[in-house]
Amino acid sequence: MITGVPERVALGGLIVIAAAMGIGRFVYTPILPFMDEGLGLTKAQGGLIASANYLGYLVGALAASLIALPGGRRNWILGALAISALSTGAMGLPSSMLPFLILRFIGGVASALVLVVTITFVLDHLKAAGRMELFAVNFSGVGLGIVLSALLISGLATLGYGWQVQWFYAGALSCAALGLAAWVTPGDIAVQQDAVTSSAAPMDRALIVLIVAYGLFGFGYIITATFISAMVRSQPEIQSVEPVIWLVVGVAAFPSGLVWLWVGRRIGVSQAFSAACLTEAVGVALSVLVLTPTAILLSAVLLGGTFIGITALGLVKARDLSTGNTRRDLGFLTAAFALGQIIGPTFAGYAHGIDDSFLAPSLAAAAALVLAAGLAITTRR
Repeated sequence: MITGVPERVALGGLIVIAAAMGIGRFVYTPILPFMDEGLGLTKAQGGLIASANYLGYLVGALAASLIALPGGRRNWILGALAISALSTGAMGLPSSMLPFLILRFIGGVASALVLVVTITFVLDHLKAAGRMELFAVNFSGVGLGIVLSALLISGLATLGYGWQVQWFYAGALSCAALGLAAWVTPGDIAVQQDAVTSSAAPMDRALIVLIVAYGLFGFGYIITATFISAMVRSQPEIQSVEPVIWLVVGVAAFPSGLVWLWVGRRIGVSQAFSAACLTEAVGVALSVLVLTPTAILLSAVLLGGTFIGITALGLVKARDLSTGNTRRDLGFLTAAFALGQIIGPTFAGYAHGIDDSFLAPSLAAAAALVLAAGLAITTRR
């Protein structure tokens, strides 16, 4: 039984990130092929719905970094998670583009607030307790949420339920996580640096470079992360792995934060960030260059096994480079990440409409990851 405050903080962070990120943000990927079939969505429309979520993510990240948040951070985390859960479940109600865009935008704002506020909340608790080794537990939440959502959607599809019921159950799962998180997560602690009073402090130049690299990473991973299920479903050579492809991503993602943070401690955070970006670039390129079941499964492993690790490494590096307002700096980093994610799905969707292929956008994404790797190396101390 977990009774210590640091352990409860780490577990609570894992649960809320699993619900808001692993389910609230990424359950769209396995549901998208069923929405395509049921509603006749084009790839461009699918990309727009995804980008609406990431636009909300951008707005939420900026709000979390620039606006003073009255009241305790625990209340903000749980409130934002409630909005994420409700907007996720509500996606099963409409059948037209405008409500889809609005709901995914709202969900994006909520998920960004959960991430940024949870990271600072957990950091402050663990620093005060001298238990920073528990920080990596949070990042397992995204992989856990992806695994749970993959099993949920695959099971519902096997039982013959369509996209609407899939969204309802995803929202219900997030609501269950909300109740568990409210029971586990302890109260807030007073921390001076979380105030916005130091927001005028100039950013370190290396932090600005890292923010650019993080934005390129956002563009580089999100095309494959959004469309991999649809890509598999549309290719007869690899259709056989569709029921498990998103599950493979989630299983690979579950330990990746812990693994890459361990690598960062051994070789340096900047070097680990660069290595992970290069590894992911191989996976993204492989998904469109070699159309075999083995290749697409390897691509899923490389994607899942890196994108959470890169996210974690970027946040840790930004914390180290922060000049006084951690919430502001993490918010700007997350905003750059969101901007890359906004551009990626829309670009890929419209590019697919030109030649009926994800080849060009996926190779552009791989190139962005290589560039991000090069920039990250320059942030070494």
